[in-house]
Amino acid sequence: MGKATAAGLLTAALALVPAPASAQKFPDLALAPPMGWNSWNHYGCEIDETLVRRTADALVASGMRDAGYVYVNIDDCWQGERDADGFLQPDPERFPSGLKALADYVHERGLKLGIYSDAGTKTCAGRPGSQGHEYQDALQFARWGIDYLKYDWCNTGTGAAQRNPREAYATMRDALFAAGRPIIFSICEWGDNRPWEWAGEMGHLWRTTGDIVNCWNCELGHGIWSSFGVLNILDKQAGLRRYAGPGGWNDPDMMEVGNLPTLAENRSHFALWAMLAAPLIAGTDVIGIKPEIAAILTNPRIIEIDQDPLGLQGFTWIRTPEIEVWARPLADDKWAIAVLNRSDTARRHVLDFAAHPLADDLNQKFARIGERHFRLTDAWTGVASGTTRAPLSVTVAPRDTAVFVLVPE
Repeated sequence: MGKATAAGLLTAALALVPAPASAQKFPDLALAPPMGWNSWNHYGCEIDETLVRRTADALVASGMRDAGYVYVNIDDCWQGERDADGFLQPDPERFPSGLKALADYVHERGLKLGIYSDAGTKTCAGRPGSQGHEYQDALQFARWGIDYLKYDWCNTGTGAAQRNPREAYATMRDALFAAGRPIIFSICEWGDNRPWEWAGEMGHLWRTTGDIVNCWNCELGHGIWSSFGVLNILDKQAGLRRYAGPGGWNDPDMMEVGNLPTLAENRSHFALWAMLAAPLIAGTDVIGIKPEIAAILTNPRIIEIDQDPLGLQGFTWIRTPEIEVWARPLADDKWAIAVLNRSDTARRHVLDFAAHPLADDLNQKFARIGERHFRLTDAWTGVASGTTRAPLSVTVAPRDTAVFVLVPE
């Protein structure tokens, strides 16, 4: 790009900046939780354009694209340096063909390309951040054909010198809008400043916790960061459901489905993220995916729960030290029920719908189970499982989750 051309583009971008009163995120995006893949959980910084292209091909071949996984998201470490005019360039060794060519490749396969940046001076991996370059970077992303931006929170200062997150994310929101290309904006602020209370005006999803890690129940410290296992992150979602809905989602982080050691843990992880109306962003090796993991990730009934158009997040209905029963109201007066066994021993649980009428304290019109009857279908298998006219006895394997869809009779 010539210097005059670069300067002209930047001037045009700045001229398009809306006045504060009209600033907004792109509407009509993420009306259901986004579904796709992200490079970080499995590959970290070991990424390049060949890996991304092969992953895009694998999403198609595995059936994941047709199941709804359309975003191919490149996380940290794709960045090279800024050019003389301040425009960010991809790492020339890892992405020699450039990101416009990569976006074209992904788009030709019916997929969308996502990218990563940071609200600080540097990314978490020490690559150039977007602070002070928001409008340039947003314009560059739009020119490349980017469809999704994950925006992290590293190197934003400390103490009194730290950036204000509302200012930082509003600035990039406005820059994306000024650039003119509809891009899903993923706010990765780790939940430190209660983003669920304000991020709905900024982005389409917002992280509620620190990073996920591929364990069932653990917390790993990394300096100022901590990473959490599946149950730990699940427990941190309490009280947040009122903030989620079409166009703006609580994000408990990318999935470790395929990276956890047991099939039961992988099943539970997927089922619970669906009950949470969470974005379903796979973080495993799609190129070498095992058939049993692909079967979990493409289960149509679990995906339908996650993508339900009402967008109402699930909640804990019944809780014992070992068993949690989650419930989620769905469109057409349906419900989803998930029976989670948190323990290391098989557990039997009886769902007595007459003894425990199900009500949603945020949406009273869904207080129906116990007042009317429903047919039950096992969401994992599609097999009919009786009705709510009689108690349902469920035996759940260690760390597994049974899931049922309830349809009014």
